[in-house]
Amino acid sequence: MVRQPPQVNTDSIFYVHPSEGPNTVTVTPLITSSNYLAWRRSMQRALGAKNKFAFIDGSTSALDDDDLNRVVWERCNYLIHSWILNSVSPQIAQTIIFHVHAIDVWEELKDRLSKADRSRVSMLRSAINNHKQGSKFVLDYFTELKTLWEELNCHGNTCIHQCRCEAMRSARYFRLEDQVIQFLTGLNEQFSVVKTQVLLMDPLPSINKMYSLVVQEESNNVQISSPAPIDDSNILVNATDSNRR
Repeated sequence: MVRQPPQVNTDSIFYVHPSEGPNTVTVTPLITSSNYLAWRRSMQRALGAKNKFAFIDGSTSALDDDDLNRVVWERCNYLIHSWILNSVSPQIAQTIIFHVHAIDVWEELKDRLSKADRSRVSMLRSAINNHKQGSKFVLDYFTELKTLWEELNCHGNTCIHQCRCEAMRSARYFRLEDQVIQFLTGLNEQFSVVKTQVLLMDPLPSINKMYSLVVQEESNNVQISSPAPIDDSNILVNATDSNRR
C-alpha cells in the first residue's frame, strides 16, 4: 500500500510557500520619519496577503520550546523580521536589526514614528488649504490633493470598528462636502463658471462627479483654444494660382 504524503494546510498562518524568502516582500517607499502611516498601511496589506499579520498584531505569541510548531513559528518570525528590514530606510534598519521578535520591531516603529502625528496633521491641513492648480492639469492637481486627503484621513481614523451610526454618516458627508469646496477653491479662474454652478447645487455632487465635470470643462476649453486645422487643399490651390501668374 502506497503511503500518501501528509496534506499541507495552506490556510494556516504557519504555512510558508517554498518560493518565499527574506527578500520576497519589500514595501516602497521605504519608511522614513515622515511617512509612517502610509508605510504601515502598505505593510499591513503585504503581511495580510501572506497570511502573516497575526504575528505582529498580538494575536499570535511566541510558542514554547517544546511546542511542535516552534520551528515553523521561528521561521515565520524571521521571515517577517526580514521583510520589515527590507522596507525601512538603512538608518532605521540599523536600530531594529538586533530585535529577536518581529512584533517587537513593529511596536517599536509605532512608538517611535507615530508620535509626530499632530505636527504632520498640521502640515497636511496647511498643504490642503494652500494647494492650487496653477500650471498643472486638473488630473495632476486632483491626484495631489486626493493624496493629501487620504493621508489626513488615516491620521484621523483611529476607531477599530466601522462606525455606521447617523452621527458618523453626517460627519462623513460634511467631510466630503469640504473636499468638494477645497477642490473647487484651488482651481484656476477659467473654471469660475463651473465653480459657481456647482456651489449652487443642493446637495453638492460627489468629489468624483465633481472631478468629471471639471475635466470635461477642461477638455472643452482645450478644443476651443486649439487653432483651426489647416486645409491643405486650399494651400495647393493658392500655390498653383501663384505659379500661373
